[in-house]
Amino acid sequence: MCSLCGDVQHDPAVSRRAFLKTGAAAALVPLIAGAAMAADPPKPGAAPPPNAIAPADALKRLLDGNARYAANNPTERDFSSGRAARSQAQYPIATILGCSDSRVVPDLVFDQSPGDLFVCRVAGNVVTKDLLASIEYGAQFLGAPLIVVLGHSGCGAISAAIKTAQTDTRLPGHLPGLIDAIKPSVVLAEKKKTGTLLDNAIAENVRQQVARLKSSAPIVQKAYRDKKIEIVGGVYDIATGKITLV
Repeated sequence: MCSLCGDVQHDPAVSRRAFLKTGAAAALVPLIAGAAMAADPPKPGAAPPPNAIAPADALKRLLDGNARYAANNPTERDFSSGRAARSQAQYPIATILGCSDSRVVPDLVFDQSPGDLFVCRVAGNVVTKDLLASIEYGAQFLGAPLIVVLGHSGCGAISAAIKTAQTDTRLPGHLPGLIDAIKPSVVLAEKKKTGTLLDNAIAENVRQQVARLKSSAPIVQKAYRDKKIEIVGGVYDIATGKITLV
């Protein structure tokens, strides 16, 4: 609040924030304009973009790729080929919301090429505000027909959420916010009569994030309701390399 007139809008800190917000919005204009151009419909007679496929077809490509990966029979690729074309545009067939775990690399576990996957990663593969914006970008401007929430075995973020729930301990820094986003899944997993708490919580967390995305207005929710995209979840087993849909 301004010490002279009492108007909060005259507060130097508020004014500076408003200036920065305005500047950030201006900086996004070229990005949004370029994205809108990339999302324009093809000209009459032009071939559809490579990712103009049904969500079910996109999911099949990912699951077939995972089968190759788990069998240690990935597709051989020349990574230098196609670089020039990829510099002009991207046409991912799926958006992946995955965990930051260094052992889980979506492009490898789904055996896909550069440009095939639009990957968003955060510990615990939870839907955060910033990640939701990225997922919206993939759906709205890149035309990705599929969103996959990918959890994995032995997830450290889920394990930490279980431990803090059981011991009521507090973690340092910004970790409590992450753990709080996972705890509801732990509560639901505790009601399961079979399986381990960790495995159940990992799967339940994936289900919760899928449900959240399906109701995330305005962009993802509308695209899902209009059947333009599909949203599914799966758990990657680090030991076997296999992904199981949940």
